[in-house]
Amino acid sequence: MSTVVMRSGLPGPARVGAAWLFCAAACLGTAGASSEQRFASGSQQTTLVELFTSQGCSSCPPAERWLGELKDDPRLWREIIPVALHVDYWDYIGWRDTYADPRFSARQRRYHSEDAIGSVYTPGFVVNGREWRGWFQRRALPVATTESGDLQLSLTGRQLKASYTPGQAGATLKLHVALLGTGLAVDVAQGENSGRRLAQDFTALQLIALSSTDGNWSMTLPEIDLPDGARPAIAAWVSDAATQRPLQAVGGWIGTDSD
Repeated sequence: MSTVVMRSGLPGPARVGAAWLFCAAACLGTAGASSEQRFASGSQQTTLVELFTSQGCSSCPPAERWLGELKDDPRLWREIIPVALHVDYWDYIGWRDTYADPRFSARQRRYHSEDAIGSVYTPGFVVNGREWRGWFQRRALPVATTESGDLQLSLTGRQLKASYTPGQAGATLKLHVALLGTGLAVDVAQGENSGRRLAQDFTALQLIALSSTDGNWSMTLPEIDLPDGARPAIAAWVSDAATQRPLQAVGGWIGTDSD
């Protein structure tokens, strides 16, 4: 039996200035929608790129711009799955990040406790469960080349089914599903980035975690509203329950061809 841990919504209106629904009508929010969208990783491991970032950190905008450039990378969704996770531990220095979630900060700290990263900081890149400092030296993003099983998603309206093959019989696996917004923008009024308008791409707006012992999951996705011009996407990755290191990842744009 799967266990679902779902956040009820984004931070309240005082932090975001508006209610967000993750619908854009044709994709997730339309009741009774029957068109199915499929996403499949294939057997070779897809590279999961996690960027731990904050609107209150003056060093973060260049890293977020780099992540946003992946929109035009032909490897997007096929070989690379990008996710921006906004942490809350810089909120005290003058600006409360509108997309920050304490669970994202906890995820980064757990990476540290697992010796996957040397310290907790922003901007901080984790690639396939390991710290990647190559961005600071302008190195090419490392891409996984190992075989890692097939992770598949089926999305019909807001109904999501997922499967991972092969899975070890009786082993507990955890599926993480992130609902993303790309083409977002935030006007920062205080703090280190005061007066700047920050582009926010591949931004995690919801994160759901489900456990399974048979490599199959099923759930109803929450609704989140996006502003005009923003593009919704989904990213998912599976890991052993004992560690955060991803075994496989998959993702794509919602409401369009997954390619």
